[in-house]
Amino acid sequence: MANRSSTWPPAPTTPPAGIPTADTAEAFVARRGPVPPAWGWRGPAAGRASHVGAGVEYQGTTVQLCGLYPFVAGSGAPPVGVPIGRHMLWGEVVCLDPLAWLRAGLVTNPGVFLLGQPGVGKSAISKRLITGMVACGTHALILGDTKAEYTPLVQHLGGQVIRVGRGMDRINPLDSGPLGQALARMDGADAARLRLEIRGRRLSLLLALCTLVRGTRLSNAEEVVLGRAIDLLADRLDRDPTVPDVLRIIDEGPDELQAAARADAADYVRRVDDLVFSLELLCSGSLAGVFDGPTSHPLDLDSPAVSVDISRVAAAGDTLVAAAMLCCWSYGYGMVDAAAVLADLDLAPRRQYLAVMDELWRALRGASGLVEHADALTRLNRQRGMASLMITHSLADLDALPTEEDRAKARGFLERCAVTILAGLPLKELRRVSEVTPLTAPEIDMIKSWAAPESWLPGISHPGRGKYMVKTGERTGMPVELTLVGAERHLYDTDTAVRLSTLKEPA
Repeated sequence: MANRSSTWPPAPTTPPAGIPTADTAEAFVARRGPVPPAWGWRGPAAGRASHVGAGVEYQGTTVQLCGLYPFVAGSGAPPVGVPIGRHMLWGEVVCLDPLAWLRAGLVTNPGVFLLGQPGVGKSAISKRLITGMVACGTHALILGDTKAEYTPLVQHLGGQVIRVGRGMDRINPLDSGPLGQALARMDGADAARLRLEIRGRRLSLLLALCTLVRGTRLSNAEEVVLGRAIDLLADRLDRDPTVPDVLRIIDEGPDELQAAARADAADYVRRVDDLVFSLELLCSGSLAGVFDGPTSHPLDLDSPAVSVDISRVAAAGDTLVAAAMLCCWSYGYGMVDAAAVLADLDLAPRRQYLAVMDELWRALRGASGLVEHADALTRLNRQRGMASLMITHSLADLDALPTEEDRAKARGFLERCAVTILAGLPLKELRRVSEVTPLTAPEIDMIKSWAAPESWLPGISHPGRGKYMVKTGERTGMPVELTLVGAERHLYDTDTAVRLSTLKEPA
């Protein structure tokens, strides 16, 4: 390479057009700097091109030149939220956070619906989402862990674990929880409104539990008596009432309850006879020792994650599981509302929550009308600043709900969730999902290919393990593959018991 002189690159000898002729070239260069010629400076290795040719143009159909067609790729995943894996086609990192997506205007509500066969990794992606959102300041609520699979993760995150069961922790369905703590710090009209909210929550949950153990809805007269009994106990007691308190005051039949029932003493006994036995079942039936006393461990508002472990009652049948899950949901949502009330009064920092509702349908198929109770709890998530993650195996679980009205309301859970995550599913299931969340033919083919191994060879990993399709409305789905790292391998593992078990040979 030739040595360049100290004046390299050479200055233009004349000013460009528009510069006054009185202005010398030296003054122009000093003021504006050197202007290169159109094709670069002349000189060895100076990058000058004597001719720039036009690019080669090709024409073809999208079938023939699909690899070059620019619109076969999606618009890319939004880099907002928790990294949940890599895009299976483009390799980019895919992030998800329903609350962050809502703030960014990417979705209209913070609901996530996760659907997939057992063993394909539903727990892994839900736990990845919990871990990442907790790290970003969101408080996680696992409202009814039927298999105790979230307990190690919550303990690892420094959270609170409440174990509900006979002879273990109790949940009082009438416990005002953090709402009662907020009420003690309020007065005037705000206190009156919150007092009515607590009353409504107590009555709603008690009605749901009585419906569950009875199998049918309560009559209008029974609902009126139950509400009046809750009012009397709130006035007479300096603590939260319990179910045995309600049973006792209805059994006593004071004048206020007889007036509410529009009955004299003899007729009153007849009107509340079924109600008394429904309440008695909550205290001394199969649910004894779970909902018949004060709450053992109140939820901690400051805990980064809270898990209510109901695995000890899971073996007692669907009735007890449904009752436990309903109480957990009601208590958890009461905690969120209390946090919002305290924040509005500048008595506590504003918090955001992620509620995880696993095994969703086990709480809904116990009796007709329970879907309505769950629907009322979850409908206002956006106003609460709360994200929800609902998890189930199949939409066919809807068929187990008692009435068509219940099934229609349950379908609303999926319709209201802005984000749908689909793991390995068979074709029949995907067709049902498409009725609510539109799926393209390539998306169906891809998800269907994750449903089952292609061969019978032992040791072959399941093709759908850790693979998910993330759908938001009419947008093209994002196929994502999740890879576990570090401590996730044992914190997210749900197959430990199967893997460690050994088969003994017969003697």
